[in-house]
Amino acid sequence: MITEIKKEIKKVVVGQDELIDSMLIAILSNGHILLEGVPGIAKTTAVNSMAQCFGLDFKRIQFTPDLLPSDITGNEILDLKENIFKIKHGPIFTNLLLADEINRAGAKVQSALLEAMAEKQVTIGEDTFKLDTPFMVLATSNPLDQEGTYNLPEASLDRFMLKVNVNYNSFDEEFEIIQRVAKKGFETINAVLNKQELESLKQKVKDIHIDDELTKYILKIVFATREPENYELEEIKKYIDFGVSPRGSIDLYKACKASAFLNGKEFVTPSDIAKTAYSVLRHRIILNYNATIDEISADDIIKKILEIIPAP
Repeated sequence: MITEIKKEIKKVVVGQDELIDSMLIAILSNGHILLEGVPGIAKTTAVNSMAQCFGLDFKRIQFTPDLLPSDITGNEILDLKENIFKIKHGPIFTNLLLADEINRAGAKVQSALLEAMAEKQVTIGEDTFKLDTPFMVLATSNPLDQEGTYNLPEASLDRFMLKVNVNYNSFDEEFEIIQRVAKKGFETINAVLNKQELESLKQKVKDIHIDDELTKYILKIVFATREPENYELEEIKKYIDFGVSPRGSIDLYKACKASAFLNGKEFVTPSDIAKTAYSVLRHRIILNYNATIDEISADDIIKKILEIIPAP
């Protein structure tokens, strides 16, 4: 089933294997993704193609500085004929929502999105509406556009299960992209499964076995970002202001199970944890000015932790 899904997505997306795997991990774990990368590298295409594979509704919102919360959630509208207020639902009422350039929107808009991401519900006026399942937000952030942007606060970042850095395609991959677009065009994507079958896959992910020692290994990795001196990692302490939250522990636990499932395994191995640790933790480690001076990134911190803490 997973092979068929990837095959359909790859009809229109060339390369970007990490992006495709991350989207599958998120949707199988009821998580959300933050994608960071330059424009034109198939972020929107990948999301749309996955929606078609699963037979899900897909909507896109272009975030701008003048966007209002009601532009996302919907609003109460006065029906002049009946002289009553009616609710008009916004684009957030969908299964897969692409929040394009989320860092261009203000705090009020981001907070409206947070309720939907965390609570799976939307409040319009005095009424609260449950969102359809599945519901996943894929937000993009453009690292090149600094003017007119707002940094996502830590609370917003923590709502995202994964942060994926999407890079340029290789030379050969881009050659194939040109050949497809210029000569053949993109093929039609077929629906591989429906919502009920997707829920069945989610249950199979939950049934993936993870040993207690591996769960403790996950916690050691997380606690090393908070108390590095207790794990022989004094050298990274000066770079970290805040470590990973408890939500990060939960997300890493769920993500490594989904990763094992994607690779056809019935149990989690240390390699699954190491593979998913970067995308789950990189946006949750808050670095300080010392890290900027020494050109240390969150990925460097995670790499050092994985090197020092022994896997069971």
